[in-house]
Amino acid sequence: MPLSTQSQDDDEQNVLVASLDNARNLSNILKAITFKDHAIFTATSNGLQVTVEYCKTLQATAFIQAGIFQEFTMKEDLVAFQINLTVLLDCLNIFGGMPVAGTSTALQMCYKGYGYPLTLYLEEGGVVTVCKIKTQEPEELIDFDFCSTNVINQVILQSESLKEAFSELDMTSEVLTITMSPSRPYFRLSTFGNSGNAHYDYSKDSDMMEMFRCTKMQTNRYKVSLLKPSTKALALSCKVSVRTDNRGFLSLQYLIRNDDGQHCYVDFYCCPDEEGEED
Repeated sequence: MPLSTQSQDDDEQNVLVASLDNARNLSNILKAITFKDHAIFTATSNGLQVTVEYCKTLQATAFIQAGIFQEFTMKEDLVAFQINLTVLLDCLNIFGGMPVAGTSTALQMCYKGYGYPLTLYLEEGGVVTVCKIKTQEPEELIDFDFCSTNVINQVILQSESLKEAFSELDMTSEVLTITMSPSRPYFRLSTFGNSGNAHYDYSKDSDMMEMFRCTKMQTNRYKVSLLKPSTKALALSCKVSVRTDNRGFLSLQYLIRNDDGQHCYVDFYCCPDEEGEED
């Protein structure tokens, strides 16, 4: 592959080198969390983690495991920087975002460390383009402290069923209420919009329900404006895990299958609408 020779002279200087035969395996999952311009990139030996936050009430993280990459080399235990996600996606799609049968865009990402740009080498059909994107010092991420030991309720659904629910509920509603219970209604989504109140119920024995683990009745409200960004991930996913903890915080984990059939994950954490509950 031509890209293998692109950065040989700089290999000793790079603290991170990551290569993909198909750049879409990165760009597609990044699209799932592109609701703000800037993102924090964190690389460890496990892979790449890309996080976007909004108003300290919503956090989205895409995980691309090291095994997804054809090459993933690090010379430091932890590499982190902030980057403009919109610019990065534009670069990744520089040869066009739509796949063409028999062709793909190869990608090599190189980063020399603090103060240096993220350098992208993109190759398609023998043509190589080099993009350099300015990086910044990463801002401190919010710790939502969502611990699995504090999870009260969890369901795993096929994504198609959640897409159907969102299409039938009235999304003019300011809030979405999620009820999870060991007994009826088991798992209920409710909205209160211009068309009136709407409910969408799932039985714990539904064909769409892959796992149902609810220990106590719990009803929480979440701002629809905070949940709407997650619909990008929902559209790309095949399964979704819905969890709530003892504080009412919501975790949505989407399983996304890339062009090569490999699995990546996108996590959304959302605070409950406490103001609405007080009303």
